Amino acid sequence: MLDTYETVVSPSYRLLGLVDTAVDPYGLNPDDVHWLLSVPGLVYLQVPSQVIETVLRLESWSTIPPERDANWFDREEVEVEFPGGDLAIHTIDGGVRQIPLALPSPGLYKMRWQWMFNGERGPFLSPIGGARALQVPPGQEKELVGKEQYCLVQIWRVAAGVEAG
Repeated sequence: MLDTYETVVSPSYRLLGLVDTAVDPYGLNPDDVHWLLSVPGLVYLQVPSQVIETVLRLESWSTIPPERDANWFDREEVEVEFPGGDLAIHTIDGGVRQIPLALPSPGLYKMRWQWMFNGERGPFLSPIGGARALQVPPGQEKELVGKEQYCLVQIWRVAAGVEAG
């Protein structure tokens, strides 16, 4: 692991984003199929509107990180180009918030997003596939610290044109 940063974020308009500060974070429209939405320089996680606060842990790795055992609700991976290499957190209401997480350089990265919800703070309605109630796995993880959601984002560099595992 090269670097790590953890904070509490208040998603807005059912979105929580990680953006390269060299790109404009606006203009990506939510879809009804995927939890993660991405374009070059930007990745958004769609979240239930009931999520007021998310504990967000970001990890920068030099190689593919090991998967952490936890009672995850879901996980998705995405490749994204970070043209500047300086990341920030983005929410519609909060704007762009600089973070001290360091990426080794600009370029193509793979990101693994894993998240869980606090069953004691639900019910939660899905932001994708219609407003259906989500079945939250039992067991409260210490990472939730009383918040509605915990999200772990692991980021590692991949060579352009090379399939990452």
